[in-house]
Amino acid sequence: QVQLVESGGGLVQAGGSLRLSCAASGSIFSINAMGWYRQAPGKQRELVAAITSGGSTNYADSVKGRFTISSDNAKNMVYLQMNSLEPEDTAVYYCAAAWSYGALRLGAQGVDYWGQGTQVTVSS
Repeated sequence: QVQLVESGGGLVQAGGSLRLSCAASGSIFSINAMGWYRQAPGKQRELVAAITSGGSTNYADSVKGRFTISSDNAKNMVYLQMNSLEPEDTAVYYCAAAWSYGALRLGAQGVDYWGQGTQVTVSS
């Protein structure tokens, strides 16, 4: 089992920045890809950023150039730096982990572990 605990959400004005953190613990040897999903009210959960154990990153088009995902393998941490935030970024953000990037992209069908979620609210 793997436990994921997010932190760093909150309320910010448009144009501001936030950094989300995800602490992983447990049987993390089985994990090769981690990422951040978000879900806004009335919308499907979407993958916004992912990082593999090899350091490759992928981003949704809507956040490219504004969000940066990174990891600290020594600390078993994954971060999401969010800059130039927009009201459309308002959502619950979930840390996710899977055995591969391909599985991570599948959402509920492929993600092995989810965090509890952290709320990000961007005011206009």
